[in-house]
Amino acid sequence: MNEEILINVTPRETRVAMVENGVLQEVFIERASRRGLVGNIYQGKVSRVLPGMQAAFIDIGMERTAFLHASDIMERSNLNGDNGKHTDVIQKLVHQGQNLLVQVVKDPLGTKGARLTTHLSIAARFMVFMPGEEHIGISQKIADEGERRRLREAVAQGAEVLGLGGYIVRTVAEGISEQEIRADMVFLHKIWADIQEKAKTTQAGAMVHGDLSLVMRIMRDQVGTGVEKVRIDSRENFERVKKFAGKFIGELAERIEYYPGERPIFDLYNIEDEIQKALSRKVQLKSGGYLIIDQTEALTTIDVNTGAFVGHRNLEETIFKTNLEATQAIARQLRLRNLGGIIILDFIDMIEASHRDQVMRALEKALERDRAKSHICEVSGLGLVEMTRKRTRESLEHVLCEACPCCEGRGSIRTAETVCYEVFRELLREARQFDAQQFLVLASQEVVDLMLDEESNSVAELEEFIGKPVRFQVESLYTQEQFDVVLM
Repeated sequence: MNEEILINVTPRETRVAMVENGVLQEVFIERASRRGLVGNIYQGKVSRVLPGMQAAFIDIGMERTAFLHASDIMERSNLNGDNGKHTDVIQKLVHQGQNLLVQVVKDPLGTKGARLTTHLSIAARFMVFMPGEEHIGISQKIADEGERRRLREAVAQGAEVLGLGGYIVRTVAEGISEQEIRADMVFLHKIWADIQEKAKTTQAGAMVHGDLSLVMRIMRDQVGTGVEKVRIDSRENFERVKKFAGKFIGELAERIEYYPGERPIFDLYNIEDEIQKALSRKVQLKSGGYLIIDQTEALTTIDVNTGAFVGHRNLEETIFKTNLEATQAIARQLRLRNLGGIIILDFIDMIEASHRDQVMRALEKALERDRAKSHICEVSGLGLVEMTRKRTRESLEHVLCEACPCCEGRGSIRTAETVCYEVFRELLREARQFDAQQFLVLASQEVVDLMLDEESNSVAELEEFIGKPVRFQVESLYTQEQFDVVLM
């Protein structure tokens, strides 16, 4: 598969596009004002213990306190005989005012603070080091049993020399030499020693160790053997990446290019247009069908529709082909929009069981290239597919957008007619409470126009009923739902 990575760097924002066969698959965005926290290690301080939730709130110097569950605390495994049924477990593990070395595993999302763990891990090119663990894990994507055994033995030999600690060998380690494995292990132990030293003098609420910048994380985590080219439009970052690659990813160094073109790098594959499309509810399928994607705080729903696609044989075949095409589009949209948590897929109802099975298998296959873990349930009795996708960072919509100030995220606003009748009720309420000479209504252009046109008879009847004149004034800055009644 032809895979390219395009990196666009500006002083306040860095964007990375993962392109496969000329089609945008994933977008990563990091802004200087809101850098991601995942992987950062902090000297935290317990600000509050919640026995009912088996958790604690930790101050790590952020606006919102972070969340630490009992299951994410290292000493949890030492409480023998406790299966999480006792409500005082968290109180045995931490107490208010205690300092803890914690790591962010999930960025703040919406109104929620960051999610923490005391199971620290440090990532390098070929493996992840876990100081508090003892086991050695091999990536499931390394299928060859002989290679898995070789890697395990090489890591075990290195661990005997370097000391205690657990390791997870990453997919990119397949086929590397024992010397490269040992070099990665030594590098990780040096970082851990530095973290331990810094932690002794770091004040509570301060960062002890920060993860790499977005560009470097992409080079470390996302770049595999399938990447044919990495293009960067910043000379400074190109030099840094080239140096980093030369030291840690030698085989990739020749594939890194500086892009000096006058045409913006994201215009090469219409990346800007694709990002705009990814913020829309509707996703058009090539056949004429379409998806409707609705993202809420609790879950995301994806509805499949045949749209303009009428098929060639019969209704069942048309539905089946639409659903099959939708599986590819859904898998891409999950990655592109970075949708996580609970996701409900509403495929068009299929009568034949074999068609349902084929659609499910096609969905599973389409998700294989997704680096985020997902779990899919079978089709429910209502014809819905429930799935979860691991969420560690905010979705594309949450990064680039904010709730509409008019509808406050509802996705709809009250009609001008509805607001008119609210104004009538408010005028009656004010007339009963206050003795005014007249009333002035401040409202949007749409509401005032309706009052003076279609509802003019109703206004006249209201004036006669309350015995006071009512004037109207357009406020251009008011939304359709806003209005004020002023006593004069």
